[in-house]
Amino acid sequence: MFDVLIIGGGVSSMSCALVLGSAQNKPFAIDKKIGVFTHQKNSSLQEALFNNAYGIAPGKLGSELLSESTEHLSQAYPHIEQIPNEKVIKIEGEYPEFLVSTNRSSYKTKMVVVGIGSANTFAIEGLMQYIEPHKKALPEKQRIQLKNIDHKVAEGIYVIGTLAGWRSQLAIAAGSGAAVATDILTIWNNGVQTHAHDSTR
Repeated sequence: MFDVLIIGGGVSSMSCALVLGSAQNKPFAIDKKIGVFTHQKNSSLQEALFNNAYGIAPGKLGSELLSESTEHLSQAYPHIEQIPNEKVIKIEGEYPEFLVSTNRSSYKTKMVVVGIGSANTFAIEGLMQYIEPHKKALPEKQRIQLKNIDHKVAEGIYVIGTLAGWRSQLAIAAGSGAAVATDILTIWNNGVQTHAHDSTR
C-alpha cells in the first residue's frame, strides 16, 4: 500500500515528488511510501527550450530536464519508488484505498496525484466524470482540466499542473506540484500547516 502515488513524469509531478521526498526525515513522513509513474513519452517538455524559467540556465532543453529530474529524484530521495514505462488506465475505489491500474500492473494507494497534462486525449477510467474545458487555454486547442478546488478533485485525489487548470509555464507547473506536496505533508502532520525546506544553517 502506497501512501501516495503520483501519475506523470513531467514538471508538476516531479516537483511534487521532490518536495515530498525532501520531507523524509520529518517524523510524520519518515514511514510514508511514495511512488511516481515516470511515463514521460507524451510530456510537453520533450520539445521545450527554456530561456525564461527561474533558476534554469538559458538554452536548457526540456528533454534534458526530463532525464535530469528523474536522476535527481533517484539520487537525492531513493526511497521514492519510480515506476517507468507504465501508463495508468484506471483508478477505482475511494479514500483511503484506491486501486490504480496500468497497462502492466496494479497498485494500492491511499492518495493519488494526477499531473499528466491537459490534452483532450485524457482517458483514465474513474476520472472521466471530472473533465471540463480548460478555463485558461485557447478554445481551439481543445484542452481539458479536471474539476477541482485548490487542486483537490475529491477526497484523496489531487490534480496538478495544466490538468488542474493552470497555464503552460514551467514555473507555474512546478509551483502547482509543490503546493500539493505541502498540502499532503500537512495532512500527514495531522492538519498542522507545514512545508519542506533545506537550509545552510
